[in-house]
Amino acid sequence: MSYPGYPPTGYPAFPGYPPAGQESSFPPPGQYSYPSGFPPVGGGAYPPTPSSGYPGAGGYPGAGGYPGAGGYPAPGGYPSAPQPGGAPSYPGGQGFGAPPSGAGFSGYPQAPSQSYGGGPSQVPLPGGFPGGPMPSQYPGGQSPYPSQPASMTQGTQGTIQPAANFDAMRDAEILRKAMKGFGTDEQAIVDVVANRSNDQRQKIKAAFKTMYGKDLIKDLKSELSGNMEELILALFMPPTYYDAWSLQNAMKGVGTQERVLIEILCTRTNQEIREIVRCYQSEFGRDLEKDIRSDTSGHFERLLVSMCQGNRDENQNVNHQLAQEDAQRLYQAGEGKLGTDESCFNMILATRSFPQLKATMEAYCRVANRDLLSSVGREFSGSVESGLKTILQCALNRPAFFAERLYHSMKGAGTDDSTLVRIVVTRSEIDLVQIKQMFSQMYQKTLSKRIASDTSGDYRRLLLAIVGQ
Repeated sequence: MSYPGYPPTGYPAFPGYPPAGQESSFPPPGQYSYPSGFPPVGGGAYPPTPSSGYPGAGGYPGAGGYPGAGGYPAPGGYPSAPQPGGAPSYPGGQGFGAPPSGAGFSGYPQAPSQSYGGGPSQVPLPGGFPGGPMPSQYPGGQSPYPSQPASMTQGTQGTIQPAANFDAMRDAEILRKAMKGFGTDEQAIVDVVANRSNDQRQKIKAAFKTMYGKDLIKDLKSELSGNMEELILALFMPPTYYDAWSLQNAMKGVGTQERVLIEILCTRTNQEIREIVRCYQSEFGRDLEKDIRSDTSGHFERLLVSMCQGNRDENQNVNHQLAQEDAQRLYQAGEGKLGTDESCFNMILATRSFPQLKATMEAYCRVANRDLLSSVGREFSGSVESGLKTILQCALNRPAFFAERLYHSMKGAGTDDSTLVRIVVTRSEIDLVQIKQMFSQMYQKTLSKRIASDTSGDYRRLLLAIVGQ
């Protein structure tokens, strides 16, 4: 799909991910007993997110944010979306659902100097790449991707910040009163939940049990239903658990939600992936790589197993000579020969850092006179194509990637509420501000207006409270 109204100028620098000093470490299991109201746990307890947190103020996007949780429209369109209001029962159910129908990608907005985990954060790299200006990359000196607002070069920012003067016991009391007696004061619940970081929500959950001897999640489940229940439960899940739960749910039962696997495994940092793998084992008693092998096959299976290792190079420095060599290798493995050497694409896209991949894409345009996303579309199909494109799109411009996924979750008849919930929750403390800017630029309509027209009731109120105007 092309983006109307996009000038073909290059992107200004796009800064660091995750924010410095906020890379989390996975807490040891057994420290925090996970509420019984959540999806089944195979063993071990899940601790609260540490306040130093996952990228973002409180965790992976649920509050700190996974670096990704969107999707990737496949050329052939998406599988059908779940019916509106069809939130899964927890545990079980369809989970974070299959994406809606949508066109494939052509051009993709890019940001030349995003910084991904492991590098200096919040500071755009001068001139686009460490060590000097970005070389002229595309035929004719122009990029096929749209420009990025200058305001987006100043760092990523979530719409939810930790509340000042936070008092977990006071918030627990407010939630208790909101659920007591006949009826539920949903507005009081919205006011608390939408204005606390994920780390603070974990503290409210613990305070509630200490004060009342009851499980907050169970009480909320008994008072809520449908999409509102799914959204609230997602907000109260510790971020790593949310990712692990989403992966497990995507492979549970008949069929596999491949797009959820791609969305999580192809967009996370090494540290996040390793934490997800550990959490998956401790909470569900299962080996993530084994489950992936049994639910997928062929080149797609190999790509996901590669992602599962959490071993991508995260050095922020770009080696332009290597980029040129990789571009040549990719051309000779695809467009430059009869057939496709899939292992070459897997090796380069699974191991190179995101800034390095961006430089490789620029070099590829000079080598092949075609952008690498288009070549992947010509050489691959199905889930492996979606996975490879997701990696490249995140290397170019992560906020634009999520903006597009949000757009497709609300496009056409019905709404893919599970995808909408997942992206809003997981990016709310990371870069939802930048995603909103990209959404407006790409679709000439604000994200909040689009959400308001596609949702209703307390569910809409809570989503808009998180997203902001």
